[in-house]
Amino acid sequence: MKSRHQTAAIGVVAVLALLAGCSSTKSPEQAAPTDTSGVKVTGKSNSLFGFLKPYRIDIQQGNFVSKEMVAQLRPGLTRDQVRFVLGTPLLTDMFHANRWDYDFRLAKGNGEIMTSRVSVFFKDDLLDHVEGGENLPTESEYLTLITDSKVGAKASFGADKDKADSEIKPASPVAPSSATGK
Repeated sequence: MKSRHQTAAIGVVAVLALLAGCSSTKSPEQAAPTDTSGVKVTGKSNSLFGFLKPYRIDIQQGNFVSKEMVAQLRPGLTRDQVRFVLGTPLLTDMFHANRWDYDFRLAKGNGEIMTSRVSVFFKDDLLDHVEGGENLPTESEYLTLITDSKVGAKASFGADKDKADSEIKPASPVAPSSATGK
């Protein structure tokens, strides 16, 4: 039977281990400044002992708005036209009915965090002006970012793909002799 001191010591160690798991490794100086002019990317997370890294999934929240999407906006568009171009806004405020906010956050598993915010303002149910979105990525840059590949890179399905392509012969236009009835 364990003594009371051993049980208390095990309990204290367990509580300390749980609290250590909740701590953050980033100092306040590393926090990203709040700015609404485009995309912000913060640093990568640290690993435990320099080599142990837990698996973390990529988490995407909000509406991704690309440079091409913002380029399609012009004053005078209706709310339906803006919704068609940018999608349904993430935030609509009942106290500011003439403002739609498109917030986006992508937390990658490696610790990188990408955030952006685009605000659309209406006057008399027509687009008046757009704030934010000066440094947004293009759609191809975003796809490159989420897939961790190079811009313009094409997927290859094996080292022997080129060899296999060179060995493929075109089909012969002549039907087999058994099909011609000879």
